Amino acid sequence: MSSKNSSTRRNFLKTSAVTVAGTALAGSISRTAHAAGSDEIRFCLVGCGGRGTGAADNIMQTKGNVKLVAVADAFQQKAEGVVGRLTERHKDKVAVSPDHVFSGLDSYKKAIDSDCDLVVLATPPGFRPPHFEYAVSKNKHVFMEKPVATDAPGIRRMLAAVEESEKKGLMVGVGLQRRHQPNYIETVKRIRDGAIGELVLTRVYWNGGGIWYRNRTEDQSEMEFQCDNWYHFIWICGDQICEQHIHNLDVGCWVKGAYPVRANGMGGGERRMDGDRSKSQIFDHTFCEFDFPDGTKMYSQGRHLSNSFTLVGEAVHGTKGTATPGGQIDVASGKWRYEGPNVNGHQQEQHDLIEALMRGDIYNEGLFGVNSTYTAILGREACYTGKVIEWDELLKNGKSYAPGIDDYTLDSEPPAVKGADGKYYAPLPGLHNPYA
Repeated sequence: MSSKNSSTRRNFLKTSAVTVAGTALAGSISRTAHAAGSDEIRFCLVGCGGRGTGAADNIMQTKGNVKLVAVADAFQQKAEGVVGRLTERHKDKVAVSPDHVFSGLDSYKKAIDSDCDLVVLATPPGFRPPHFEYAVSKNKHVFMEKPVATDAPGIRRMLAAVEESEKKGLMVGVGLQRRHQPNYIETVKRIRDGAIGELVLTRVYWNGGGIWYRNRTEDQSEMEFQCDNWYHFIWICGDQICEQHIHNLDVGCWVKGAYPVRANGMGGGERRMDGDRSKSQIFDHTFCEFDFPDGTKMYSQGRHLSNSFTLVGEAVHGTKGTATPGGQIDVASGKWRYEGPNVNGHQQEQHDLIEALMRGDIYNEGLFGVNSTYTAILGREACYTGKVIEWDELLKNGKSYAPGIDDYTLDSEPPAVKGADGKYYAPLPGLHNPYA
């Protein structure tokens, strides 16, 4: 790497403090820095699908004096539905009036503009960069689901917005919940303290079955159809390696304390929707080899294939032994197993976030959320191309999969359109151009 590229990389991968205790909170949330739990934390939900509903439910199960005050979704029915479901479970913590139930692709602005302190961003990840930018511009604290972008231009936007959030002293939580689970926290600490010696190889997996698909209805526009089936389109989902496998990639990089400089990979989509490219663009299997700056490797498998080997997890090999970051270390002198409490990671990350706000503390997970998302994007482009993809080059020159995304409406033509053969574009290794 040239000295110029090395300098760029150092700036990009700078360590961001996980917790800055005692920092005054920006904006109206500063009132919560008094006696713990004595003041109300008002939050809005942008993205009312399963993960958004789950995050809101988790927030309401914390010890905080929390109140949901606005919701937004592309679809009115989903926005209304989440209010009803959450009211049934947490009646006293829902204060969403009918005029604060928003729908449409621009509805996020209305929810964020409401009298809220905390914004929960849980739309499909293609929309995360403009949503996060807007929330930061309005001085709102943010919890956002992973991944945080689907292409290199989105990553560049997120980097700038994260930097701005840090300058403003805003809380930013990211839904990489393993970093909040005590079994992972303790095991990763032991590994990084040398329990298995020098690290030589990491293996990460998200191998499982298929994913949902919703048949098109007669009254749907193409944009409505793609937003409803977002997992199947690159521009809005990022593919399985970004949407799900990011969790394991994040753990691998966390253990290593570094991010890769390049990747090569392979993959395809022969069995996704039985190979019907009129329904889905994305791959059903990927394999990546990531190179870290010190020359060590991380091998990655991501798969949605029935009747195949399944595994979701991570393994680390060192000069003294091996480890499973979720709670196991094996060395010649003996075995160590995590024996502490097991917690729900989705719930724990909200306990940590709300309790920090109640104390008046700030932490910002934005940078590692961006780094880990970009690791997944780097691997995806390596699989799509069948070539070696360099971190710095893709970050600088990688193409946008959703140009003009800030102005999309449900009547817009989406960036993925069918060809004359009635099929969506599907990347072909050896032919796909990640830079055009």
